[in-house]
Amino acid sequence: MPYMVFMIPIVSVICVFTFVAVAAWSGNRRKEREAFYKSETLKKIAETQGAGGATAIELMREEEKRDQRRRIEGQKLGGLITIAVGIGMMVFLGMMPDAAEEKAYYVGLLPLLIGVALIVYAYILAPKE
Repeated sequence: MPYMVFMIPIVSVICVFTFVAVAAWSGNRRKEREAFYKSETLKKIAETQGAGGATAIELMREEEKRDQRRRIEGQKLGGLITIAVGIGMMVFLGMMPDAAEEKAYYVGLLPLLIGVALIVYAYILAPKE
C-alpha cells in the first residue's frame, strides 16, 4: 500500500504530458485547416475574374497589415504590463526590512527597462504601415 503514494505523481505527470501533446496536435491541425481554407479562397477569388488576382493580392495585403497592427498592439500591451511588474517589484522590495541598505529594489529595474524598450520599439522603431 505505501507504493500507492508514488503512483499519484507518476499518473499526474503522464496525464499532463498527454494533454499537452493532444492540445499541440489539435492546435496544429486547426492552423493547417485555416491555411488550407485561406489558400482555397484566394484561389477562387483569383479564378473568378480577370481582376480577381488584384483583389486576392489586395486581400492578402490587408491581412498582413492587420497582423502587423495586432503584433504592434500586443507589444504595447506587453510593454505596459512589464513596466507595471517592474514598478510593483521595486515597491515591494523597497518595503522589505533591510532592503534600503542593500538596495534590493534595483532588481525591479530589469523588467521596468524591458517594458520601456518594448514601448519604445512599438511607438518609434516598429515599421509603419
